[in-house]
This record gives sequence, C-alpha cells and structure tokens, in this order.
Amino acid sequence: MYLEVNNVKKSYGESGSYIQVLKGITTGVEKGQMCVIQGTSGSGKSTLLNCIGGLDTLDSGSILVGGKEIAGLAPKALADYRRESLGFVFQFYNLVPNLTVKENIQVCEYLTDKPLDMEELLEVLGLTEQQNKFPSQLSGGQQQRCAIARALIKNPRLLLCDEPTGALDSATSRDILVLLEEINEKYGTTMLIVTHNNSIKNMVHKVIHIKDGEICREYENETRVPAGELEDL
Repeated sequence: MYLEVNNVKKSYGESGSYIQVLKGITTGVEKGQMCVIQGTSGSGKSTLLNCIGGLDTLDSGSILVGGKEIAGLAPKALADYRRESLGFVFQFYNLVPNLTVKENIQVCEYLTDKPLDMEELLEVLGLTEQQNKFPSQLSGGQQQRCAIARALIKNPRLLLCDEPTGALDSATSRDILVLLEEINEKYGTTMLIVTHNNSIKNMVHKVIHIKDGEICREYENETRVPAGELEDL
C-alpha cells in the first residue's frame, strides 16, 4: 500500500468553538491508483487531503506515504516531503500573474533534482503554444493545465487535487479529467481527487465517501469509464 492512513483524527478550536473534523479515518491507496474522495461540504474531505499533504497537523493517528511516516515531522523534514513527493492542484489556479506559463512551471522545476522534461510536459498538456503567455491571456482551462504542469514538473509520486474542475465548465472539466487520466497512465502518478462532482468517481480506481468526519463507504471501481465518456460533468 503506497498511502496508508490509520485512525487519523483532526479538530479545530477550543471550548465552545471546538469541532472534530476527522473522527478516526483509516484507509489506503495503492501505488499508481487514481482515487476520488467524496462528501458534502464540511464532511472533512479537504481536511484529510491537507493532512496527507502536510498542510495540517494531526491530533492523533498515522499517515505513511511510501512507507515514510509524515505525522509529526519537523518543519524541515515536512518541507522536504512536500518538495520531493507531492504535487498540489487546487480549484483556484494560484498562478503568479507576472510570470509566463513556462516561468510559472519553472518555479517548481527548480525545487527538484529530477524534473520531468519541460518540452515534453508542455506538449503532453497542450501548452506548447501558450508557454510564453501570461495567466491573464489564458482561458480557465489553460490556467488549470498550467497549474497541473507546475505540480507535475517535479515528477511527484503523489498528486493531490482539491476540486480541480470546480471552477470550469463541463466541456473544459472533461478535458482536464482526460488529461489527469493520461498523466496517470503515462507517469504512473498516484492521485487523490477531492470533488463534489458525482460523475468523476466513475473514472477512478478507488472511491472513498466521507460523512461527518468518518468513512461511510469505500470501494474499488471494477467498471471504470474513460474520462472522455463521462456524463453530467
């Protein structure tokens, strides 16, 4: 098991404002799998993603990525983990507005000793012709492609996606999902995708449903549908 989450608990606030967001999450994802995490707003799915990404600390429990325990890491070791192992893709693209597409990607390229080939990545993501444009000159879909390229240039073993199609129309969402599927197949990248979209679960290897901070259902998807054939995006 590449990702192992064991009895993870996470809360915020104190006294009257105290809320337990994760109430003992235990699950796992095999290397190279695409996995969807679903749940209503406030269910804890993004908090779980942030804990796996080292952006939130745990109250208790264990998270192993590639056999390495990340809970309780010192700040420098945590920064090394995020730099060496993770790529992040969010709903809002967080591109640097005064840098070109290529320069935005290079910001993360410089963080690793073994980056993917820039020209190949631009070609795979359909950004070759946009590489010298600024974010304001791109469509929403092109900006999301740039954000994905920036996350992937480090050749991360684990890609964390929080609502990657949330700000996109249905046609562009399908294009982005096809792209993620192609990346998974080409590079073998393990992916966790948090989403409200009920259709996306049909394209992945594993589905995890979270309700009120607990897993209410999880299963392996034995009848995957290619991303290009998904409906109701």
